[in-house]
Amino acid sequence: MPDTWNAGLEIAALTDVGMRRANNQDSYATVPADTPERFERRGHLFVVADGMGAHAAGELASRIAAEKIPQYFLKQTQLDSTAALRQAVEEANADIHRRGQENPEFFNMGTTASSIAITPAGVVVAHVGDSRVYRVRAGKLEQLTFDHSLVWEMEASGQVHPGSSLRHNIPKNVITRSLGPSEAVAVDIEGPFPIQVGDRFLLCSDGLTGQVEDEEIGPLLESLPTQLAARILVDLANLRGGPDNTTVIIIHVVELPADLPAIRSKPLDSKQLVPIMIIATPIGCFLAALLLGLSGSIGPMVVAFILGLIAAVLAFLHVRRNSTPHESPATARKPSRSAPYRTYSAKPSDVLFKRLDAVMDALRSAAKERRWDVDWTNVDSQLHQAQAARQKGDLKESTCCRAKAIIETMAQLRSQHRRSTGPDKDSESVLD
Repeated sequence: MPDTWNAGLEIAALTDVGMRRANNQDSYATVPADTPERFERRGHLFVVADGMGAHAAGELASRIAAEKIPQYFLKQTQLDSTAALRQAVEEANADIHRRGQENPEFFNMGTTASSIAITPAGVVVAHVGDSRVYRVRAGKLEQLTFDHSLVWEMEASGQVHPGSSLRHNIPKNVITRSLGPSEAVAVDIEGPFPIQVGDRFLLCSDGLTGQVEDEEIGPLLESLPTQLAARILVDLANLRGGPDNTTVIIIHVVELPADLPAIRSKPLDSKQLVPIMIIATPIGCFLAALLLGLSGSIGPMVVAFILGLIAAVLAFLHVRRNSTPHESPATARKPSRSAPYRTYSAKPSDVLFKRLDAVMDALRSAAKERRWDVDWTNVDSQLHQAQAARQKGDLKESTCCRAKAIIETMAQLRSQHRRSTGPDKDSESVLD
């Protein structure tokens, strides 16, 4: 990004194959605007896609989504950002479906796709599948997307109570909607949401949310710099088995420059002036008829009144025609629910500290049992700082130091793995 314009964002993106997969079927895209003009025209765009399908089908599907959604979104200049993002996802779906029909090996391939556009009008979310978009603001973690999964759909329909034992028997990985299998797809659109300095957004695949609890995600996002937060989230997913690929994108809004295009008023274009003129015309005619009547000009008054009636009918037909939905039933989203769908505390707590300490204890035990060569000097220093910060009441710093200790240990283990030929390093969790 050029130094001549600061977009006011800190961005971190990380994808990992996990501990038990041979290939990574996740894909992502980060497309920040590099000039104020480009930001005003389209804004920043971020996409996470999690592919599904045998062989390389899932990998191909997610890659198409991550490439085509930004391409179609940026190319569309006639629609506003919300409509352009919906259309971009729909066109990417058509591309994936077409590729699946052309090759028997890719038949019925699919992918989730969660996208956010940060624009002058706010943040717009487009979503299909069970990858997620979160926002951290004012000490709260909010899930901005509805999981298109069997368990969430059954809860939403009232068939299953969230706290019932039946809920735990429903497979979590059964999704009800994705890009690719069908020619058309329903795209959930959320927002636009007003943006504030300090907002943190997380896009992630279910490789993260399947292993790391929301009560952990929120405080880690709130307390850590973006790069460290991305690293610890992926490390925790892998430490707990890493059964799936994990992808995260974190966006931190650090400032909103005073000359941001969002603050400047925009002149009305011709498309906006047309409906205004259509509605204003009958009003003007009726006012003219009233004034002519008061002055005694009966003939001109009648003419003005009749013109006003004609203009009123035309205005009614124009409003009715333009208020009719243009979306097909396959792609229209029923406004029966809206974000945020779930909210959690993002403030660090002793519960979080106990979980992170348990991870660290398990790493020490595994290192001792398996005779890993770990230099504990920096790790112990971070843990000592964590305790000191906790005693001072600085919970964010204590969280950060604990996370750094885990990250340091995992970095050493990854380095050893690269030097090792042992076949079991990728097949089990170090916490098993």
